[in-house]
Amino acid sequence: MEATLSYNLSSLLEDSARRFPEREAIVLGDVRLTYAQVDAAANQVANLLVSRGVRPGDKVALSCPNLPHFTIAYFGILKAGATVVPLNVLLKAREITYHLGDSGAMAYLCFEGTADLPMAKEGYAGFRDAEACEHFFVITADPTAASPIDGTETLGQAMAGQPTTFETVATDEDDTAVILYTSGTTGQPKGAELRHRNMRDNALVGEKLFGADEDNPDTFLCVLPLFHSFGQTCIQNGAFAFGGTVVMLPRFEARAALELMGREKVTYFAGVPTMYWGLLGALEEVRATGGVDVDELARNLRVAAAGGAALPVEVHKDFQRKFGVTILEGYGLSETSPVASFSPQGEEVRVGSIGKPIPGVEMTLLQPGTWDAVPGDLEEDGKTAVGEIAIKGHNIMKGYHDRPEATDEVMHEGWFRSGDLGRRDADGWYYIVDRSKDMIIRGGFNVYPREIEEVLMTHPDVSLAAVIGVPHESHGEEIKGFVILEPGATTTGEELVAWGKEQMASYKYPRIVEVVDSLPMTATGKILKRELS
Repeated sequence: MEATLSYNLSSLLEDSARRFPEREAIVLGDVRLTYAQVDAAANQVANLLVSRGVRPGDKVALSCPNLPHFTIAYFGILKAGATVVPLNVLLKAREITYHLGDSGAMAYLCFEGTADLPMAKEGYAGFRDAEACEHFFVITADPTAASPIDGTETLGQAMAGQPTTFETVATDEDDTAVILYTSGTTGQPKGAELRHRNMRDNALVGEKLFGADEDNPDTFLCVLPLFHSFGQTCIQNGAFAFGGTVVMLPRFEARAALELMGREKVTYFAGVPTMYWGLLGALEEVRATGGVDVDELARNLRVAAAGGAALPVEVHKDFQRKFGVTILEGYGLSETSPVASFSPQGEEVRVGSIGKPIPGVEMTLLQPGTWDAVPGDLEEDGKTAVGEIAIKGHNIMKGYHDRPEATDEVMHEGWFRSGDLGRRDADGWYYIVDRSKDMIIRGGFNVYPREIEEVLMTHPDVSLAAVIGVPHESHGEEIKGFVILEPGATTTGEELVAWGKEQMASYKYPRIVEVVDSLPMTATGKILKRELS
């Protein structure tokens, strides 16, 4: 077999450290780290791992919230030629054991956590039950602190004596850089293997998508979890590729985010729809207290990117009106590194669209259960029939780790099928209809929850909505809505059912609407529909 090119994803950090050593790479509160400092610390992590027997191709797991430690460990693991396995910070011991075993991790770096989220306690319990995992390090907020877990080593203590220089391992660009675990909505979570080149090309696409430029670097607000593909690629790696600055916020809180955007003059924000909804909600409060100059904040903000779930049309319009910035919606999955499509900057935005395939990527729509494309004929509204989105290009994963059958189910001749239903217009813009598994079949009719949610959110008293199917004797499934009301609103669920009946076809309107104070969400801010049912 012909050798491919040598490339290590850690070059994103190393190249910027060489060109802009004194430029700020990471900001967290009062801590400001330059590229040279981050690179030196990552070199210490690499030296430590190699000294403990980590070899190229080994897997190293990482549990850490949005802190400089995540980025330092991430690039340190890559420098050693190993594969990073980032884990969701909310996992419990039993789940951690599963992920360590499934990925074959030989070392595990885990943040100490807090009283509310004792990560190291769960992490160590999970590590002890993972037979093949040999090394456990606790990441402490203060690198000089003692370990909170008896008999364990801290990363800070173990790194302390290590040299700050390291000869980065020359990996092949087709080697696995990262294994990202998919949320496992069906069965056990699966690890998507992403090559060094998959992750590199997805980070570099920022230049073509929104004019990323190392001579005019962006300041990114990092509120998306770094263990997830969206935050990792679009914030951390996308910033480092062009010498930008990552301003970290370990936990998304709308007011704190707005204040930080003002203080650090943030130019690039990326979030999931619930985060935009949160920012809009906190805006009036912040304006009233005068803590933030909202006009200046809007002037600084150059890019607002959304993904992770469909952005409600009302949120789109509200954000444009209040911030003067058009949210650019994109689309992707862990299996696609993640960005597959994005709304072209500078073109008139098509609300409700996820844009066009990014450079080097193709998309199509498949007929159910086949690899045959949906006919290109347009329906009356100017879009094709509904089909399952399939993607091909430089961003597609190698496959699911150790799961050839699962890989074969979703991959065919370079195409990856997403499980998401969409349509396409005459100009090649795509529109998500829904997740195929979220679709409700009521009395033989296909009902797409997203469409119902959009309608509910046009009601003046409704702030956020989620719609699911619930079992029903005669119809198979009935439609149920959950809504959070605007502050001070008193509309009842019954009134919303009656209102919905006026707005939607009889097979579509929700027969039950429950008013709730909050909705269950994942660590990445997606609404957890399976918990609603």
